[in-house]
Amino acid sequence: MAENGYAAGTPIWVDLSSPDPDASERFYTGLFGWSADETNEEYGGYRMLRQGDKSVAGLGPQMAPGPVVWTTYMKSDDAGATADRTKAAGGTVLVEPMDVGPHGRMAILQDPAGAVFGVWQPGEMGGADLFNKPVSMSWNELNTRDVEGSKSFYHDALGWDERTSGEGDQSYTEWLIEGRSIAGMMDMRGRVPDAVPPHWLTYFAVTDCAGTVDKAKSLGGQVMVPPMTIPQGTFAIVSDPQGAAFAIIQLNQG
Repeated sequence: MAENGYAAGTPIWVDLSSPDPDASERFYTGLFGWSADETNEEYGGYRMLRQGDKSVAGLGPQMAPGPVVWTTYMKSDDAGATADRTKAAGGTVLVEPMDVGPHGRMAILQDPAGAVFGVWQPGEMGGADLFNKPVSMSWNELNTRDVEGSKSFYHDALGWDERTSGEGDQSYTEWLIEGRSIAGMMDMRGRVPDAVPPHWLTYFAVTDCAGTVDKAKSLGGQVMVPPMTIPQGTFAIVSDPQGAAFAIIQLNQG
């Protein structure tokens, strides 16, 4: 089995389901400077996106009507057992555990509030090869309207602990594995229009947040949250021309 050193439960992969994968490939390669492997018809037209020679994300065709989204995958030692825990905790299994050739085993799950996420049980493919470096996945954040219910669900389904800092509108929750912060959670209420469902948001590290926002606009993307400074750096939220939302963050040095 491929091993990237991350504990079970850690976000290790993201991919995009797009109604027009070729257009999405042009957008993200133009925005981030990624390259894309040739389309793999054996796996439904899925392709790997790379930063240099490092795999950082996946891209494939949208299989059913619905929102265009980036999906966050958590590492699992046993996708079937994780799916069972998800159901026992009140969640839903949208795609039952299935083998993806020799590469690994996956499932698509939904928490009780409606946020969708995946699990990946590594085979030959252990997840992303690069994290926290431009341009790769840096952070994954649950946006939900049921903070307390989510704390209970993800503890039972994935074994996460939580640490909440601040109060009221300023509160923020970090998800922990053995005391290590691996993801976050934000209360959507009062922040996001009611029409937007609960979801997981992917952050990609970049060297220049403002410049990347401008580049996204020039490529047909939309700015949802303009660049804002937080203790960790400067971030923004944008959507691609197909409507998939994602965040970019220019991390402070160190």
